[in-house]
Amino acid sequence: MKELCLRNRQRDRRINTELLRRIVQSLLEEELGLASYELAVHLVAASKMAEVNEHFLQHSGSTDVITFDYRDGYAGAVTEQVELAGEIYISLADAVHQAKEFSKKWQEEVVRYAIHGVLHLRGYDDLTPAKRRVMKREENRLMRRMARRFPVARIGG
Repeated sequence: MKELCLRNRQRDRRINTELLRRIVQSLLEEELGLASYELAVHLVAASKMAEVNEHFLQHSGSTDVITFDYRDGYAGAVTEQVELAGEIYISLADAVHQAKEFSKKWQEEVVRYAIHGVLHLRGYDDLTPAKRRVMKREENRLMRRMARRFPVARIGG
């Protein structure tokens, strides 16, 4: 089963959801070689991200990306045949803010957050400096590959 649901639930920026869908699908199938997955990606406003962050993680305020892995700790949520299952919430406002801070395009940040979330679903962790470096290296590698294959800047509608 290959199921990718991409929902644009924000009004801050125009999004070419079809292009972003192709990028995420390529990441999952061509780069990571997944034969089966169930993934939902939600593009949300800062207010919705703050709500999700507070409700599920007990952290106040918005954040850039939150990932929920439905293979670990969610009994009965998915079957064993699915290699990856989860949800990724991406805050467009945080992507815009971070892009300005790091002199990047916000569209690149959106793709980076999608990659970051997928890496979490593949078992990568960023809670310690050593693990963060490993994850960041893989994130950068995948970001370069996606940027070579797709017009990332065109995600902005």
